[in-house]
Amino acid sequence: MYEYIKAKLVELNPAYAVMDAGGIGYFINISLNTYSSLKEDSESILFIHQVVREDAHLLYGFSEKAERELFRLLISVSGIGSNTARMMLSSLSIKELKNAILTGNVNILKSIKGIGLKTAQRIIIDLKDKIVKSVSESDIFDDQSNTKRDEALSALVMLGFNKLAVEKNLDKMILEEANLSVEEMIKLALKRL
Repeated sequence: MYEYIKAKLVELNPAYAVMDAGGIGYFINISLNTYSSLKEDSESILFIHQVVREDAHLLYGFSEKAERELFRLLISVSGIGSNTARMMLSSLSIKELKNAILTGNVNILKSIKGIGLKTAQRIIIDLKDKIVKSVSESDIFDDQSNTKRDEALSALVMLGFNKLAVEKNLDKMILEEANLSVEEMIKLALKRL
């Protein structure tokens, strides 16, 4: 129902913010990522997600649309509620969380309070394809690693490996470690292929 609230921030806490919009104080649940980007007594904008329950109408606010989008993906997973999703966004940055899901890194997800092995696996299974669609390569790879990736891809294809399999392996490697040299990428790919 609500897209965003642009108002004066009158109270700021690591778990919530109170915004005064037109004389009405809105209590908005926030993540630590959003908390770190806000300043009290200033005009701010928060992108809102409203949760309507039988006993309460709750607002969750995010400083970026990307964070709200990831929050909505997380709460679509069975067993992940609004508070658990907020805890996940407080524990990891958007990029770290997306990378953990894309690479299938169960251990990073399990390190978040309230996430067990089965829940972590369910998150990866349910969201991996959705995140791949929503993430552009520029979100994950910088230009330098893209050039290195292309060089490694070219070398491995010339050695006779399947292009799609090589691309998949290289992308996974870059997500795990962004500062690999071309030679290191090729050596690691040869071990994995």
